[in-house]
This record gives sequence, structure tokens and C-alpha cells, in this order.
Amino acid sequence: MKDIYGNALLDYQGGIYSEDIATFSSLDEEDTIPLPYLFRNFDAMPPIEQKALELCKGSILDIGCGAGSHSLYLQKKGLEVTALDRSKGAIETCRLRGVENGVLTDILDFKERKFDTLLMLMNGIGIVGNLENLSGFLKHLKTLLKPGGQILLDSSDIIYMFDEDDDGGRWVPNSGSYYGEVAFTIQYKGVKSEPFIWLYLDYQTLKSAALTNELDCEIISKGDHYDYLARLW
Repeated sequence: MKDIYGNALLDYQGGIYSEDIATFSSLDEEDTIPLPYLFRNFDAMPPIEQKALELCKGSILDIGCGAGSHSLYLQKKGLEVTALDRSKGAIETCRLRGVENGVLTDILDFKERKFDTLLMLMNGIGIVGNLENLSGFLKHLKTLLKPGGQILLDSSDIIYMFDEDDDGGRWVPNSGSYYGEVAFTIQYKGVKSEPFIWLYLDYQTLKSAALTNELDCEIISKGDHYDYLARLW
């Protein structure tokens, strides 16, 4: 598969920065992922991410680590962190930046050890794709937790992107699928990915799936725009 994301990270790490990653979604929005933002330090992170990093404890698995900004911060605090990503370029970028422990794999294929904290930031739960995969995904994460361990993740309820009706509700098209399943393609330097589904998850749906898998779930904090940080244990 094309490692578009990883190639972009490696370019930026190598001092070759000429454009950002372009994104195209089923919500009819064209946007970009600014590469410098993926290399930000703690002070440049939003409060929800900062709070999540402060709550990390023990051994930590940074799932979907990207450029490794969260892993680097935790590592510098003296915590034991493993950065995991299925992008070869992302894991190589982490190594070049000084992340000591990196694993190149899909999280669903990872079974080697257990952790005190599983970390999924920047809407990391999006890798679930279709909502029907969520329960099985959480079941797998449970197998990676030590006794007393926790999952920290953030997401957004994108209901705000749909038209509001006269009584304050939202009009969501009846497409037969969950409104938080968004089809994306990304493009970098003329190379475009195949379409993929990225999941944006409202809190009540997350909590319901957590309870189904015998996990407690709570909101730790909320952002300014329908985003939240949740802890599952």
C-alpha cells in the first residue's frame, strides 16, 4: 500500500517541506493536514491532549503514534512508552526523532505484551472505521491492558456539521450508516490514497460499546467544539 502519510512525515523530518497533506471527505470538505502541526511540542498541543498526557501512567502504548510527538513527551518525562503505527514512514520518523521503542504493525495484530495505559489521541479511535467494528476493537484493547490499566482516547461528535432544524435538532441524512463514519482520501505530492472510512464517535455511543465489553467509561474533559477526552478502564 502507498505510505502517503509516512512519506510526508519523512519529508518534513528530512527538511523537505513544500506542501501539506490534502484531505477530501464524504462531507464535501476539502482540507489539509499541516505537517508542522504533527511535529508540535507539548505547549502547542490542545488542552485535551495535554490532559491525556498528564494522566498517562506506568507502561504506555501510543497507538497510531504518527510523528511521535506524544511518545517523545512521555519518554522525556521518564515514562516507558512504546510507539505503534502501521505506517513504516511514521515509525522511521519516530526513530529519527529519538523515540526509543517503535513497533510497525496494525494494532489488531499486536498481542506481544500488556500495558498500564493505551493512548489514542488525535481521534485515534478513527482507525476503527465502521461503527460495527467498535465492539470487537475494544475487546482487543482489553487484552492489552494490565490489571488496573486504562484507555485514554479523544474523539468528536460531528453532529454539528449537519443542518439544524427549527426545534434545535440536527437533520442527518438517512444513509443507512452511522453519521460519524466519514469516507476520506488523502493526497501528497500528487499521490492519492484509496478511499478509507474514519470514525468520529459521539460519547454515548462510545460509552454503550464500552459497557458491552465490561469497561467503565467516563468523560475527563470537553473541548470547545464537540470534542472530548474519555477514559475507559
